[in-house]
Amino acid sequence: MKDKIHPDYGPVRYECACGNVIESNSTRQGTIKLDICSGCHPFFTGKQKLIDSAGRVERFYRKYGRPAEKPAAKPADQPAEKPADKPANS
Repeated sequence: MKDKIHPDYGPVRYECACGNVIESNSTRQGTIKLDICSGCHPFFTGKQKLIDSAGRVERFYRKYGRPAEKPAAKPADQPAEKPADKPANS
């Protein structure tokens, strides 16, 4: 490695608004203030609030109509029908 071209790597302190403090190492040293961290983010805490998605879906169906039903799929254990034999041209 070449000397004097790499940034200094040292301790850093991350402070979240919820009061959580994380100490790590980085090229950016000092204290970094965070708005949200893994200790208070709803995705990581499991306290996620679900939006009324059912109401949104119903509103979409009222506006654009329901999708057409798909034909039922054939069971896998039944063989597919073979096409009818074509008469040979003589």
